[in-house]
Amino acid sequence: MDIFYLNQHNPDYPLSLTHILGFNAPESISTLGNLDILQNKKIGIFCSIKCPGHLILKAYDLAHTLRQDNITVISGFQSPVERDCLDVLLRGSQPIIICLARSMESMRLRSEYKEPIEKGRLLILSPYTDNPIRPTAITTAYRNRIVASLADAIVIIHAEPSGRMEQLSHEITAWQKPLYTFESSANENLIAIGARILSIDNLSICK
Repeated sequence: MDIFYLNQHNPDYPLSLTHILGFNAPESISTLGNLDILQNKKIGIFCSIKCPGHLILKAYDLAHTLRQDNITVISGFQSPVERDCLDVLLRGSQPIIICLARSMESMRLRSEYKEPIEKGRLLILSPYTDNPIRPTAITTAYRNRIVASLADAIVIIHAEPSGRMEQLSHEITAWQKPLYTFESSANENLIAIGARILSIDNLSICK
């Protein structure tokens, strides 16, 4: 499967990146899979590495509902909870966008990605071309900004207080992007920033 590169002059390059990130938007992005998915309305999913157990259960419920409702999901799918959500989503038929915090040139394609790519329901993209070959804290933070820029609405399952995810939530609200989280005392920091309470029973935020 061939990697396709989109520079800022390509008509398929997502305008939301330059609109939101300005001069910090990547000059080029690497893509593998169905580019048409970029045109869908997308929910971005984030979660800190550490997450309370009751919110992990809510994340599973969310992933199952997104799969059932055929809603396009974009994420780095890097933290443990995000990866578990991806496992649920891959068993469905809804479109998925995986955004990497590393280049994909030397990446080995996971076997579970091949069929979704062939069926046109999976797009893998990266804001990096040649380097790095492994994610770093800096590339992960930038990747998360890419995901948030591309998403039409964002769900942060949990953000550790004063952590990188909480910092990202401040940027999302400054961009006036719809930001959601689950009602919980563990998410009071996000609610104070302006995150709306997410109801799994009514996922109309991206329809």
